[in-house]
Amino acid sequence: MKRVLLDSYGVPEQVARCAEVPDVGAPGPGEVVFDVLLFPINPADVWFCKGSYRLKPPLPSTPGAECIGRVTAVGAGVSHVKAGDLVINLQRENWAQKRRVSGDDVIAVPAGLDLKQAAMLRINPPTALLMLTDLATLKPGDWVAQNVANSAVGRLVIPLAKARGLRTVNIVRRESLLADLKALGADACVVDGPDLAERVAAATGGAPVRLGLDAVSGAATARLAACVADGGVVCNYGAMSGEDPTVGRGELIYRGLTLTGFMLGRFMAKRSLAQIRDIYADLGRQLMDGKLAAPVEKIYAIDDIKAALKRAQEGERSGKILVAPNGPI
Repeated sequence: MKRVLLDSYGVPEQVARCAEVPDVGAPGPGEVVFDVLLFPINPADVWFCKGSYRLKPPLPSTPGAECIGRVTAVGAGVSHVKAGDLVINLQRENWAQKRRVSGDDVIAVPAGLDLKQAAMLRINPPTALLMLTDLATLKPGDWVAQNVANSAVGRLVIPLAKARGLRTVNIVRRESLLADLKALGADACVVDGPDLAERVAAATGGAPVRLGLDAVSGAATARLAACVADGGVVCNYGAMSGEDPTVGRGELIYRGLTLTGFMLGRFMAKRSLAQIRDIYADLGRQLMDGKLAAPVEKIYAIDDIKAALKRAQEGERSGKILVAPNGPI
């Protein structure tokens, strides 16, 4: 079988290679074997390849935070999934043709779910959802501001917020992105800049912003914090700038802002396995109904992992880069 391996950490398209490795074998008791149908290349996967992610396992290592697979065999004691089921995997190392994992680590998704959307289900949809539910006490009519609103997470925040009666002000770097976000249901859109707080206040009619979601970090965190009302919450969940978040102490001391961070695993760990399955079941239904979706630009073969990684790091893509390890779907 084929698997992506890193023999060193560095420039992703230089250090990643597609290798022939031994088959995963038959499942043992409590285990599941599945074919990987698609996996996406996420920013965290790129950081993993560079060696700058929080996890840096011994080499050779395999990236891959998420995927969609089809079960081929289950071991004794596994009853919640069966051969033929579509599943997402809660464990990593998914850039491979096959996986053998604990049965508790796979979650079934609806059979008719679009495979491209299913491949992107594990991380971004629950990230968008839990940032809206777990960070601040929000009620219908409240405003949420987010930068990088055109990102995969940002585009999910918009409909998930609207379903809860929340309003979003969406911050982007280019005016050309505004129409697309408004078509998704964005209540207000503004272009980032030094006068961001004034632009946001004008867009919201001066209404208080209760929650700010920051995926840029650096000085962008400070600009976003200036948009959030006294006593509000600013959450950093990404660092496109490569810098640490910067917020003046006056924002924390005098205005009472809370600066916090979000990592999906930490928030999922607060929940039982049954609750986690319920979250994915709900998000899967919303994907099935077309209420949630993320654009895909292109699907690559696993042999072309270097080209896929190179494209995934380039700007102004029209959507996510996916890889189909077992051929076209």
